[in-house]
Amino acid sequence: MKFKTVAEAFNFYRTKTVEEMETRAREIGKLIDTDETADIAALNIELSGIREARENLETRSSAAATLNVITGMSMEPKEKKTFGDDVLDTPEYRSAFYKNLLGQSLSDTEKTALDAGLKQAEKRADSFTSSTDAVAILPTQTLNEIISKARKQGGLLAECRSFSLPTKISIPVGTPGNKASWHTEGAETEGDKPALTTVTFDGYEIIKVFSISAKTRRMSIAAFENYLVQELTACVMETINEALVNGTGSGQGTGLLTGITWTAGANMIQTAKTTFAYDDVIKTIALLKRGYSNGAKWAMNNAMLYTSFYGMVDSTGRPIFIADPKSESIGKILGHEVVIDDNMPDHTAILGNYAQYMGYNMPEGIAVEVSRESSFRKGLIDYRALAIADCKPIVSEAFVKLCKAAG
Repeated sequence: MKFKTVAEAFNFYRTKTVEEMETRAREIGKLIDTDETADIAALNIELSGIREARENLETRSSAAATLNVITGMSMEPKEKKTFGDDVLDTPEYRSAFYKNLLGQSLSDTEKTALDAGLKQAEKRADSFTSSTDAVAILPTQTLNEIISKARKQGGLLAECRSFSLPTKISIPVGTPGNKASWHTEGAETEGDKPALTTVTFDGYEIIKVFSISAKTRRMSIAAFENYLVQELTACVMETINEALVNGTGSGQGTGLLTGITWTAGANMIQTAKTTFAYDDVIKTIALLKRGYSNGAKWAMNNAMLYTSFYGMVDSTGRPIFIADPKSESIGKILGHEVVIDDNMPDHTAILGNYAQYMGYNMPEGIAVEVSRESSFRKGLIDYRALAIADCKPIVSEAFVKLCKAAG
C-alpha cells in the first residue's frame, strides 16, 4: 500500500501493534537496500507514519497505565524506555544521532537511545578505532538511503552482490550445477553434490574527514541528514565502486582487473586494434562458460560504448547494440545488458554475471565521529566517517574480457 501523506500512513497504522509496525519498518529497510526501483519518497512517508503511530501508541499506553488521582488511585512514575539490539533502526536513535552531531540538546528518551547505540559501537571496537568515546554508528534508515542512492547512480555498485557479514569468515556461494535428469522408475539414482565455492572478505578501512561551518548547529535534522547522505554517498560508496574495478587487494578491495588472472584465448580476447570487430565480440561471448550467461552483463566506460559498439553491425548488417529508450537501462549488446562505469579503462569491456559472482561487504555500516576542537580557530566542525569494507570477484570463470593489447 502506498501512502500520499504522513497523516494517511498514521491513520492506517495507529490501530496496529508495535510488533506489526516494527515488522513493516524492517520490510521497508530491506526494500530500500535491495530494490533499485523502490519509491524512496513514498517509503519515507510510510516510515514517518509508522513512527508517529508508534509514539501515539506509547503515549496512550503510558496514559492508561498512569492512575488518576481523582479516582482515588495512586500515580505511578512513567517507566523509562529501553532499547535492544535494534536500536539503530529506531526513530529515537536517529533523532538523537543527528542532534548529537549538531550539538543540540537531547530528551531523556533520546539520551537513552544514544547510549544504547554507543554500546553497539563498543561491541564493534575491533572494527572501529575511535579517538573519542563518542563514536556513533549511522542510523539504519540513513545507511539504507545512502546505499539506495549509490545504486541509483549506476556503475557496477548497482549490479554487484551486497554482503553484510563478519570479516575473515569463509562464505559458501553456489555455482551453476548439473540439471536434473530423466529417471527410469525403480532405478537407483546417484546423488549429486552441489558445486560450491567460498569467499572470504577482509576488513579494510575507508575514511573521509569533512568540515562544515559551525552554523550547522542551526540546521534542521532533515537538512543535515540530506547533506550527510550526499557526502557519504559521494565518498564512501564511490570508493567501493572504484575498487570493484581497479582495487589492488593490498590495503583495499580487489577489483575485476587485478582479481582475475586474464589469459588470452581462455577468458580474454585481446586485439591490436583500437576498435573491435563483430567477430571479436562473438569470440568473447563464446568464452563465457555454461551457466554464467543467464544474467551476464557488459561493463565498460561511456567512451567504449559509443566508439566501439555503437554502430557496429553483424554479418547481415544489423546493429549489435540496441538502445533501450523506454526503460532505465542503457541497452543491450547481442542480448546482454550494458552497464556504464567510468572507472573501467578505455578499450576494455568485461562480460560477466555481477549479480551473483562479484560482491562487496560492509559488515559494520558507517561510523561517524564529530570534533569541535580540531578546527577551533577556523570556526569549523570536523566530521569523520569510517567504514570497514572489502570487495572481490567471487568466481573468476563468471567473467570474460575483451580488450586492446598494450602498446
